[in-house]
Amino acid sequence: MKLIQTSLIAVLAVLAVSAAKPAAAQQGDVTVYCSLLAEWCEIMRAEFERSTGIKAAVSTKSTGETFAQIRAEAGNPRADVWWGGPSDSHLQAAELGLLEEYRSPTLSKLHPWAQRAAEISKYRSVGIYAGTLGIVWNTEALAKRKLPAPRCWSDMVKPAYREEVQMSNPTTSGTSYVMLATLIQIMGEEPAFAYLKALHANINQYPRSGAAPMANVARGESVTAITWMFAAVAEAQLGAPVTSVAPCEGTGYEIGSMSIIKGSRNLKNAKTWYEFALTPAAQATGVKAKSFQIPSNVDAPIPPNTPKLEEVKLINYDFARYGQASERKRILDRWEKEISSLPK
Repeated sequence: MKLIQTSLIAVLAVLAVSAAKPAAAQQGDVTVYCSLLAEWCEIMRAEFERSTGIKAAVSTKSTGETFAQIRAEAGNPRADVWWGGPSDSHLQAAELGLLEEYRSPTLSKLHPWAQRAAEISKYRSVGIYAGTLGIVWNTEALAKRKLPAPRCWSDMVKPAYREEVQMSNPTTSGTSYVMLATLIQIMGEEPAFAYLKALHANINQYPRSGAAPMANVARGESVTAITWMFAAVAEAQLGAPVTSVAPCEGTGYEIGSMSIIKGSRNLKNAKTWYEFALTPAAQATGVKAKSFQIPSNVDAPIPPNTPKLEEVKLINYDFARYGQASERKRILDRWEKEISSLPK
C-alpha cells in the first residue's frame, strides 16, 4: 500500500511540473502573429510545418491590432514571432523593447532595403517584402458613374469623388499609417491635415483592416481606395475589373517586416521560422496566396505584374522617424481628434 501511495505521489508531482510549463514550450511548437492576408498566413503555416516538422499556431490580425496585443502582453508574451505588417510598426515595437535582437545569417542574401530595415531596428526586425502605396479603382464602377480615372493625390479630394473613396482606419491599419506619413512627407504636416479634412468628405468608410478597401473596390462597393498597388494585381488576376496608379506627386512604400517577440518561450523555433521565412521558397508562398509583394531575398522571383520600386516615383520615406512610437502616437492622436471626429 505504501509503495502505491509513493508511486501516486511521484506521478502527481510529474503532472504538476508538466502543467506548470507553458503549453507552447511543452509541445515544442511556435506561435506566430501574422499581419498579412489570412490565406497567406495559412499557406505559410502549412509550408513551415511540412518543411521543419515543427507545429505552428498562427493568429491573423491587422498590424495595429497585433502591435497593441504585443504591447499588452509585454512581460508575459503569448507569441514568438510577428510576421508581416509595415516596418514602421515593427520599429515602434523595437523602440519600446518588445522585440528580440537577432542577426540572421541570411542578411547578405537580402535586398539592400531589407538589410536597411534590420539596421534601423538595431536588428530587432528584418524586411521580408516591399510594396508601393497607390490609388486603386474599379474600372466598371468608374465608367458607370462617368468619373475620370484618378492619377494624383489631388484628384482624390475633388467633389466628383464624394462618398466614392475608401481607406482603412490608420489607428488599426499599418497601411493607412504609411499613407498619413507619406502625405506629411510630400506636403508638410499642416497641408497634409488640411488635405485629410478635404478627403474625409469623399470617404465612404474607414475599415479596420488594410485589406478591406481593396476587397470592397473589387466587389464594386466602393469606386476607389487608397491601398497597396500589389493588392490590385491580385484582384485583377482573380477577374475583378480593377487597376491602380502611383500618385503623380510621388508616393510612399512599405517594407513589410518580421520580428521575434521579446521573451519568446520558444526562441529556437522562433529563429527556425525566421530563417525559413527568409528563404526564396517561403517568400514564393505569397504568390500562392495571391499576394504580390516584392520579396526581400534576391533569389526569390518577383511576382508578375507587380510594380517594381524603380518603376514608381517614390519619396525618400523616412522609416526611422515614422517608426518612432512617439511620432506614431502623435500623428494618430491628431488624426482621431481632427479627422475621425468630423461629421459625415
